[in-house]
Amino acid sequence: MKITFDIDCTPEEARRFLGLPDVSAAQDRLMKEWEDKMREAMDKAVSGEDPAALMKLWNPFGADTLDGIQKAFWNSVGMSSTHKDDK
Repeated sequence: MKITFDIDCTPEEARRFLGLPDVSAAQDRLMKEWEDKMREAMDKAVSGEDPAALMKLWNPFGADTLDGIQKAFWNSVGMSSTHKDDK
C-alpha cells in the first residue's frame, strides 16, 4: 500500500508550519554588508588603487590556499604531480 500526500504551500507557509525561525531580517543585513564590501573592493580594483582587494574578498586565505586545494584534489584522485616511480 502506498499513500501519497501533495502539499501546496509557499516556503514561508512551510517554515511557519514547521516552527522554523524567520531569519530573513538577519539575512538581509548580512547581504547588505556583503554587497557594500563587494562594491568597495570592485571600486578599488577598477580605479587601480588596490587591484588585489577583490581577490582578498573572494579568497581571504590567499593564493596558497587555492594551490593547496588543487593539490589535495589531484592527490585524492590519484593524479598527483609526483609519481612513486620518479626519483
